[in-house]
This record gives sequence, C-alpha cells and structure tokens, in this order.
Amino acid sequence: MKLVITCEHGGNQIPSAYTFIFKNQQELLNSHRAWDLGILDAFNFVKEDADFSKSSSMSRLLIEKNRSLHHPNLFSPITKTLAFSVKQEIIEMHYLPYRKEVEEKIKNFLDDGDEVLHLSLHSFTPIWKDKKRTTEIGLLYDPKRTIEKFWVNKLKNSWKTLSSLKIRMNYPYLGTADGFTTHLRKQFPKNYSGIEIELNQGLLEEGHFPLRVKQNLRNMIQRL
Repeated sequence: MKLVITCEHGGNQIPSAYTFIFKNQQELLNSHRAWDLGILDAFNFVKEDADFSKSSSMSRLLIEKNRSLHHPNLFSPITKTLAFSVKQEIIEMHYLPYRKEVEEKIKNFLDDGDEVLHLSLHSFTPIWKDKKRTTEIGLLYDPKRTIEKFWVNKLKNSWKTLSSLKIRMNYPYLGTADGFTTHLRKQFPKNYSGIEIELNQGLLEEGHFPLRVKQNLRNMIQRL
C-alpha cells in the first residue's frame, strides 16, 4: 500500500498578481473562510510518513482546490466576478498544476500495481450557525466503498486507543460531497481510497494544534 497525504487549504497566501483583488481584506484572509487554520503545521508533522505528500498554502478565496471545476463555489464571492480570461489563468496556473501532480502520482502508484490510500487533511470551525460542534476529529469517506470502510474503521479504532478525543465518521461533512477525493474516486474506481481527516479548530493553541494531538494523529497514521 502506498500512502498519499495532501493538504488543500494549508494557507491564506495570495499570489502577487492578484493581491489587488484582496485590498483591505486582511481580516477575511485571516479567517476560516480563507484557509483551514492550523492544518499545515499538522500536515508537516505527519508528511514524512507518506510515500508522497503535497500541500497548498494558497487561499481558497482565490480558487478552491478542493472543489471540481463545475462546482458553483470554485471561485469565492471575491473572485467570482473576475473576467473569464483571468479565471482561466488562475485555473491553469494555480488549480490544475496542484491537482494534476497528485493525480499523476496516484496513477503511477496504481500502474505499478500498488493500492493507494489518500489522506486529505483539513480543519473545521468549532461553532457553525451558532451551534457548537462537539466532535474533535472527523473521518470523511464513501460508505459504499468497501475498501474505504476498511481503512476508516482501522483509523477510528487506532484513534480510540490513542486518545479520549471524540471521533465521528462523515462529520462535520459528508465524505461523498464534492471534493478532491470524490473526484479521484471517479478517476480511479479500483485500488484507490480517499479519506478526509478533519480536526476541530477548538483544539488550537496559539494557532497550532497541540503536540499531543499531532502525535496521536501521526501514531494513528503509522498504525495503518
């Protein structure tokens, strides 16, 4: 089995060619709407355990790398009104290279006869629509795929032996919703498993997930 770990929402950076679009938007760029707070640090902590890893530090407010090209929220409210030519430039320069590199690496692994487990790391806000989210870690997957059910149960059982933090399946989102792993399942219907790991930002301490959380995450991955 080959392990792939990615992080689509690691930062809130805007390429210099587009900073004028985000003038006076620093508060928004520092919010969860722009990136998954704390997750890049967690990714960097575990990436050495992967056979291939890839992260993005560019803000999803420019373009959402975890959405398909046809998705209505591919571009944010700030970039949705840009000229078609500018949008195409962003897609060609900042969206497709990331996704194609990951997809091609997975294809190479599969062509070599390997099975691929892809873990996509994210974080989520502790309060949504005035309601507190009580789960600390979520595992998103497609329950119709037997192989993904196998891997997600293995991750869940490992986590429970490592930590008292609450874990739930397909929470706070559904693993079958539009996303990079959903796209890759369609490209690779056999021997590919795509699981999103979601960490609750309520665990953050000074912008970082505590060492105990990152270590438990790493130990869970190493037990696969």
